[in-house]
Amino acid sequence: MTKYTAGRGLGIMLLIAGSAHFLAPGGFDQIIPPVLPFEPRFWTYLSGAAELTIGAMMFAPMSKSLFGKPVRQLGVLFAFALFVFVFPANIYMAIDYADRDLMDRVISIARLPLQFGLFYWCWALNKDMNRHLKTLV
Repeated sequence: MTKYTAGRGLGIMLLIAGSAHFLAPGGFDQIIPPVLPFEPRFWTYLSGAAELTIGAMMFAPMSKSLFGKPVRQLGVLFAFALFVFVFPANIYMAIDYADRDLMDRVISIARLPLQFGLFYWCWALNKDMNRHLKTLV
């Protein structure tokens, strides 16, 4: 029997991104919309902690469950929700960076469609995990 490794790539990406929120928080602080309460660093650390937690969930065995769902599959669903919640920061970044140099503008705008790729990645992983779980029954 082969080991089911779906979601590990997403987990690695989230662990790296989550670590960056703590190792170099300044860049993340800059893209926090000012309408949010509390200091930007609060949101930077909160989103970083969420990414680290969800990233770790992606390495849980499919046999480990919480609330009747595999922990790894819950991680995929939480990742999708996280990507939805941080999307406004990407929109704010694209607007706020309008007067920056060309490369900053390109990066800020390119992040928007990439976010939809992350949405799709989570959807596809969830679908694949559902299919995998059916083979175990």
